[in-house]
Amino acid sequence: MASFFRKRPIRYPLILFLLLSGVATYLLLSTNTLIGLLFALMVIGVFIYAWMIEQRVYEETEKHIETLSYRMKKVGEEALLEMPIGILLINDQYIIEWANPYMTQQLPFDTIIGEELLSISKDFQQLKKQEESKEMVISLDEKNYKVFYKAEEKLLYFFDITEQIEMESLYYGDRTVIGVLFIDNYDEISQGIDDQTRGRLNSLVTSSVNDWGAKYGIYVKRISSDRFLAVFNESILVEVEKSKFSILDDIRETTAKFGFSLTLSVGVGAGSTSLVELGELAQSSLDLVLGRGGDQVAIKHSSGKVKFYGGKTNPVEKRTRVRARVISHALRDLIQDSDQVFVMGHRMPDMDAIGSAVGVRKMVGMNKVEGYVVLDTNELDNSVVRLMDEIKEQPELYNRFISPEEAISKITDKTLLVVVDTHKPSLVIDEKLLQKAEKVVVIDHHRRGEEFISNTMLVYMEPYASSTSELVTELIEYQPKNEKLSMLEATSMLAGIIVDTKSFTLRTGARTFEAASYLRTHGADTILVQRMLKEDIDTYIERSKIVQTVEFFREGIAIAHGMEDISYSQVLLAQTADILLTMNNIGASFVIGRRSESTIGISARSLGDVNVQVIMEKLNGGGHLTNAACQLEDTTIDEAIILLKNAIIDTIEGGNEE
Repeated sequence: MASFFRKRPIRYPLILFLLLSGVATYLLLSTNTLIGLLFALMVIGVFIYAWMIEQRVYEETEKHIETLSYRMKKVGEEALLEMPIGILLINDQYIIEWANPYMTQQLPFDTIIGEELLSISKDFQQLKKQEESKEMVISLDEKNYKVFYKAEEKLLYFFDITEQIEMESLYYGDRTVIGVLFIDNYDEISQGIDDQTRGRLNSLVTSSVNDWGAKYGIYVKRISSDRFLAVFNESILVEVEKSKFSILDDIRETTAKFGFSLTLSVGVGAGSTSLVELGELAQSSLDLVLGRGGDQVAIKHSSGKVKFYGGKTNPVEKRTRVRARVISHALRDLIQDSDQVFVMGHRMPDMDAIGSAVGVRKMVGMNKVEGYVVLDTNELDNSVVRLMDEIKEQPELYNRFISPEEAISKITDKTLLVVVDTHKPSLVIDEKLLQKAEKVVVIDHHRRGEEFISNTMLVYMEPYASSTSELVTELIEYQPKNEKLSMLEATSMLAGIIVDTKSFTLRTGARTFEAASYLRTHGADTILVQRMLKEDIDTYIERSKIVQTVEFFREGIAIAHGMEDISYSQVLLAQTADILLTMNNIGASFVIGRRSESTIGISARSLGDVNVQVIMEKLNGGGHLTNAACQLEDTTIDEAIILLKNAIIDTIEGGNEE
């Protein structure tokens, strides 16, 4: 009996029933023997019957549990061995110790036991530094798998998502894309020709665009004299990108054969199911392209990503004196409505940043408003230091220079902040001052990048100008004549033009010489400029050492670099890039050097055949087609060279993505 109860759980309800029945039987026997015996027999019968019923239920339940356990075990084995889910078990050295049959069938190995995990896919490299479970997507033998990694058990589950990715690809490929095509200089050219020639020009452009649309299956409609609307999908966009938007070259070359110099700017909106948002993205992309000088394509995705194509030619000068006068008058009104004006350039200011800031400060004085130039004296190169030494000799002008901290303490809601020679908030001398300013104006000559100062009251960006100093000089001409430019102010601005044009050899137009002539008329001293731009022997020797490291990466592209343990000024790197550009068989030069313990600087120069701006934008820099730069954080010279080469390859062989 004891052994029976050890095998089975105790039946407490039956035992309680038996005890109570025993007490009742005893009481009945003590009063009436016959009734007590009959009751006892009945109790025993009920007990035996209940025990048998309970025994049968127990045995059936136990049998059901055994059957269910067997079936669950069998299902588990089938799931492990037969279901289309891959399972790998690895050890601490990432060697495969076990794989289920499904996984074995998916891999081109006779046996994968004992193989290293990386031999299956290099994507597993990231697991070696992963201490927690994670999820990833990898490709194996033309199939795609979602992989779940259990770090504690060293277990990997593979789920085939090939069809899912194919469906996603079809879905995304079929999403609508909207493009706006704009003929950059149509109005200027069409105004000077007769009706017959204008009709032939319109026909030429329309047929070129329609032929391009028909080639790729794009719906194209001319919606105005200088604008086309294009509707297509993302799969077509991929094909058009492979051709690097050949329509740009087609329009330029076709019209050139007939004596016209038309160029095309294209803004594309993609990545959204909303037609309204696509239209806004396309227009925003077009604005971005026109701000960069035109003759290129910008593709803006709803996620914020932007790709650029084209931009291989120097922008044609389109600004007019009418626009300069309008901007000058608008700026005058803003100055007069302010209690004070701060002028701020970019970090590590060059001659153009300082010269244009001095010029804007002069405009403020002409309007009888207090004006100050914000300058961090701890970040100045030698030429700017020499200029500041000259300015110190004139206390009235020198007192107009203040530190960023002093500017922040003095700024009010009515203060106007003018940012010169940059349009990127990350490059200004003090971003806190920019964030605190309620009224902001931007004056710049660089091609517009995706990063841009927001909530500006006035923007004067002309990528066709040689320098910001040139733009400011033109604006000064339309200001009140209450004060005249001093010799040092005019010299500062002329130095900015000379530095940015490399002594009037690059990016120099007729307006550049007009601005220089205006400054010279007001006493600009060219001898003083040359004295400020002089360099010492040590600098010359350092530059020569960098030139000795030059290597040719592609035809006409030279890359040179400084020593890993030496810090160089940005001016030295830029001057070295300029010198390389003067040598035979070099159309583009890149000079890499350490700027500080954690920063690497790259200066890029070009004669125009290579767009160094878009290459530097790949590395979060910017500039002009022929003059650009960037800074890289927490890297080495060798790593910077690799990143630069990859950026050059991406730009030459594909789109320029930001």
